[in-house]
Amino acid sequence: MKQHNENPNIMIGIDEKINWRKAFLLGLQHVLAMDLYIAPIIIAGLLSLSTSNTTFFIQMCFLAAGVATLIQTIGGLKLPVVQGPSYVPIGALAAIGGKLGLGAVFGSLLPGALIIALLGYPLKWFAKAVNKFIPPLVGGTVIVIVGISLMPSAFKSIYTAPGNVGHNVLIAFVSAAVLVTFMLLGRKAKALGTFFRLTSVILAIVIGTITASFFGEVDFSSVKDAAWFSLPSFFPFGKPVFDLQAILTMTFIYLVILVETTGTWFVVSTVTDSKLDKKRLNRGAVGEGIGCFVGSLFGGTPMTGYSSNAGIIAITKVASKRAIISAGIILIILGLIPKLSAIITCVPITVINGIFGIVCVAIVMNGLKVIQNIVINDRNMMVIGLPILLTIGTIVLPAEILNSVPPFVNYILSSGTAVGALAALILNLVIPEQDAKVPKMKESHN
Repeated sequence: MKQHNENPNIMIGIDEKINWRKAFLLGLQHVLAMDLYIAPIIIAGLLSLSTSNTTFFIQMCFLAAGVATLIQTIGGLKLPVVQGPSYVPIGALAAIGGKLGLGAVFGSLLPGALIIALLGYPLKWFAKAVNKFIPPLVGGTVIVIVGISLMPSAFKSIYTAPGNVGHNVLIAFVSAAVLVTFMLLGRKAKALGTFFRLTSVILAIVIGTITASFFGEVDFSSVKDAAWFSLPSFFPFGKPVFDLQAILTMTFIYLVILVETTGTWFVVSTVTDSKLDKKRLNRGAVGEGIGCFVGSLFGGTPMTGYSSNAGIIAITKVASKRAIISAGIILIILGLIPKLSAIITCVPITVINGIFGIVCVAIVMNGLKVIQNIVINDRNMMVIGLPILLTIGTIVLPAEILNSVPPFVNYILSSGTAVGALAALILNLVIPEQDAKVPKMKESHN
């Protein structure tokens, strides 16, 4: 197993075959560890959808995520990346829907998705832009930023979740502690080591959910009311309405999402030790665009690669694409069987975010691996440090300030990852390279 031997941090490489039963178990862990339903719930609330339409909307987002994952993993980026609803366009979609209606929402999603695909092929502009503007210094910084920008959301969700705050913190702590324990057992225990590492996430979810049930924070009543089967349809929320301003707005949002998802690709590339060459980058843009386009046809929102899955790969040390393909299939099944998707949404958010915090740590550490061999001179310190500072500043930005800025600024500031990534890219371009000949000049002078 060539990839296995070359990368000691991964037990099973991206192209290595695993049996489908193991792939399904690993894929289920990826799905369970993602808060896929949170963004759709927020969007549905902002668009004032009815209860039945909200449930259907969540299903369609599951379906869109599954289709987009298969497109990206099999024919697009060809790396183990799970797609899910992006948080970046929430404000824009709410504004478009509130002003122009649901038809304009989905009418604005289709053209922008195609434009993103065209940047990959036939234009081939995307890979050129990445290779020119994102060297390892920027790429590693972006990975660190991705992890840091996600950490506060885990804590915030724990503190603001329904129920007693003390109980929520305890549930999150138990979930995280179980995950860390099984990760460490996976490294030390010989006989059961592989089992503990492969199942660490799902065991943490199960034990965390059982812990939450002792405090009365697990409610499966929605499962009883959910239907067993539901077929998708094209444009379930009405015919698309193509408004130029809405289309331009969403095209800009797609570009921001593309910056964000490129950070995820860097994370996955680093974790799996896979090169992001020009061909792969352009295919990734095509996969991103087509996945968003197809998802929009069924009533889903823009999809993006989830960094949390890179963290899961770092934890389980299994990068096989079969696991991610299984995750895509599971997501499609959840989109077709409402009763199953209802079960997923019953896992307490405190459990998910307790685990998610550890995943963020894994992401940050992989970013540090990329930049660990880079000389930290004054210039590079600014290129790395200032974006991190701006990312944190964006995360803690008060809502009243965010709502007072122009819409296009609001869209950027809504994503700490986007702000940090753009800052790293710009600083690397505008700050002059530090003169490497200074030491030699001193030596000749003496």
